[in-house]
Amino acid sequence: MITMKTFAKTIGIFAVVLASACTSTPKSEGTGEYIDDTLITTKVKSAIFNEPTLKSAEINVETFKGAVQLSGFINSREDMNKAVEVTRSVSGVNSVKNDMRLK
Repeated sequence: MITMKTFAKTIGIFAVVLASACTSTPKSEGTGEYIDDTLITTKVKSAIFNEPTLKSAEINVETFKGAVQLSGFINSREDMNKAVEVTRSVSGVNSVKNDMRLK
């Protein structure tokens, strides 16, 4: 029979292990950050899609800890600047890295 003290210790150890598995490091995200970044990526893709001057299929969006990276091939420098501008206007975006290339 497990005593109440042993049971409490087991639950405590399990809670510490679970909590440490969800923390972030400089090179990896915690669970909450991953969910936040997924939401930011979705918002950015939606904002780019809703911008009539941009072809959203040509722009790839990735987010890591609030930093958004745009990549892909784009038709003009104006479209590139517009994509960066639209991305910066999305809430939650800390910075934008422009890796887009002109066709």
